[in-house]
Amino acid sequence: MLTIDGAMGEGGGQILRSALALSLCTGQPFHIQNLRKNRKKPGLRPQHLVAVHAAQQIGKAEISGDTIGSEELVFNPRQITPGEYRFSIGTAGSTTLVLQTLLPALLTGEQPSHLILEGGTHNPLAPPFEFFSKVFLPLLNRLGPHVDATLVRYGFYPAGGGEVDVRVTPTKRLGTLDLQERGEILEISAHALVANLPEHIARRELGVIGTELGLDQSALHSVVLPSVHGRGNVLMVVVNCRQVTEIFTGYGERGISAETVAAKTVKGVRRYLSAGVPVGEYLADQLLLPLALAGGGSYVTLKPSLHTLTNIDVIKLFMNINIECTELQKDMWRINIR
Repeated sequence: MLTIDGAMGEGGGQILRSALALSLCTGQPFHIQNLRKNRKKPGLRPQHLVAVHAAQQIGKAEISGDTIGSEELVFNPRQITPGEYRFSIGTAGSTTLVLQTLLPALLTGEQPSHLILEGGTHNPLAPPFEFFSKVFLPLLNRLGPHVDATLVRYGFYPAGGGEVDVRVTPTKRLGTLDLQERGEILEISAHALVANLPEHIARRELGVIGTELGLDQSALHSVVLPSVHGRGNVLMVVVNCRQVTEIFTGYGERGISAETVAAKTVKGVRRYLSAGVPVGEYLADQLLLPLALAGGGSYVTLKPSLHTLTNIDVIKLFMNINIECTELQKDMWRINIR
């Protein structure tokens, strides 16, 4: 049985999620210790436990240590079982992060799968639903499967209450991906969403985005969400290119001005545009696992984060695969998987 130190690298929940996904896909059982050791509240939190139990159901796994606060877990998968599943996080824990745990095992299944997840859809510590559906899934679908995701109901932090519907049509074998250039920039737009908050927050955010990025008014979209459980504000800048789409996100917080949220988001957009790379920091992390399972791939991205480097280390524990990170120039790196 593989032993994993949960304090390695960035020492967060991604180590667990990647280990669960890889264990399901490879059949390799694991024992992880020091779970989330580098976090303020170490051990399993409710959203991590949902991922564990969801992976257990899909993989008919035997597990131990699956309690809130536990800093170790044993996971032993038996058989991948595609089908109909509903999982409720019960908090604003991220539905997209749970999906990243489960999807890899279903991409090459014998039958289609249908997943419904309830929880957070827009959480400051996770990719928003739009990133999952418009940035990650189009690239994942290029590998052969077809994954379709629908946002049924918004769920903001901390209230949660959102719902995501995902349908997976598997492929017999994953193809590879070679993403070296982003191509022509087709459109840049900004979307500011508010739920149970004044609309002027969204307008102020968009004012900063329009001025700083030189966008016309027609590219700025203010959205007031009806019938949302709890309050929330999310700002998204969408950079749609010929080969790839990227989304940069800012979240409203109590005590933080709308202008500050927008300025921070602009900083991320400018870094991406000036670097000239196709793949942003967070997408670089999420492409690793499916491309490793496909047996190869390559993409150009920003300087790899500690999160990405830790994910690479976890993948290498489960698979005999070479992942090289090569600096091409300042803030431009190639990640090659073979």
